[in-house]
Amino acid sequence: MSTIKAFELRAVDLPFKNPFKHAAAERRSSYSILLKCVNEDGVAGFGECLPREYVTGESRHWVFELLAEKILPRLVGRTFNSLAEVKEFLSDCDGKAPPDWVAPDQPQTAAWAAVDLALLDTFGKVHDTLVRLGPKKDLPAGFRYSVVSSASRGFKAWRSFALYRLMGFRQAKLKIETGTAIETAKLARRIMGRRCGLRLDANMAWDVPEAINLMRQLARYGVESFEQPVAADDIEGLATLVKETGLGVMADESLNDADSLRTLIDRKACTAINARISKCGGLVATYNRCRRALEAGLTVQVGCQVGESSLLSAAQLILIAAVREVTYGEGCFGHYLLREDPFMPLVQFGRGGLPPALPEGPGLGVRVQEDIVKRHTTQTQVIT
Repeated sequence: MSTIKAFELRAVDLPFKNPFKHAAAERRSSYSILLKCVNEDGVAGFGECLPREYVTGESRHWVFELLAEKILPRLVGRTFNSLAEVKEFLSDCDGKAPPDWVAPDQPQTAAWAAVDLALLDTFGKVHDTLVRLGPKKDLPAGFRYSVVSSASRGFKAWRSFALYRLMGFRQAKLKIETGTAIETAKLARRIMGRRCGLRLDANMAWDVPEAINLMRQLARYGVESFEQPVAADDIEGLATLVKETGLGVMADESLNDADSLRTLIDRKACTAINARISKCGGLVATYNRCRRALEAGLTVQVGCQVGESSLLSAAQLILIAAVREVTYGEGCFGHYLLREDPFMPLVQFGRGGLPPALPEGPGLGVRVQEDIVKRHTTQTQVIT
């Protein structure tokens, strides 16, 4: 038996080594929320989310206020008798706060992701147990991470693709700016060779006629999947692309909760999903989204928000080990992107996208370096 005593909520900006750009945004830092959960014995665990308004409708300010005012006060003083009881609670919530805490139609899946991870990490540590969602304790055989290219042109793009080839990546996802899709795909194919699988993420940059035209052209260069070609709420448009092109259509910004996945499946509006812990309501809910998608015959990509620390990367490895049938993986960027990562050990892919080992410590398996967190904190609030 263990009781939650307090939470410490922080807005954190972990700086990037280089800006990361795509059609929807350009970022120079992580724009994160870190949540510390402490029990009555002083055992502490952490959660993390990276709110993106264009993904879940949640700004960081919104998430901070929602957690501080409506969610965390309801959890202080709550007792869980086991890690299994925590998982059951999170499974019942399924990526959102209980409806008498926050109205279900309110944007909240990013906020709840921080809660989900903080509870799992804390009570895993309380019971000296590494969090697991399934019977397997290892990653699927042959699993490799994709590289994800920031939108760029000219020599900068050429240099990036040459580096990816030298590092031996088998899969690459291309981010684009408006009007650059064809030239980016041609350059990537020429430099990375025919053995490298290519996907393209439009980040909602196209309308339906433009998407049909560009997807057919890009397929000539072996682009095998098109992520969120049109606006997130254009479900009819996505369904049209699936029907008219016969090509891979991946839903990303269109997916965040159980209802949105149900709509995508019922409307036959995608052939694949991009499941990200920070947008889908946490580790437990994202696992549920992946299992339902696989049951419906969809391809699963386990992705990440740009700027995730090793805490979310460790959670992602736990997710992949549980789901198993993961066609594409994106994440574990570590110091390839971040100047400093506040969690250790560093969870970062190796040459050719070789995944790191699953951390072996209790909870999510990583330890915090609070001096780094404090150095990059822009706002703090303690909830008791």
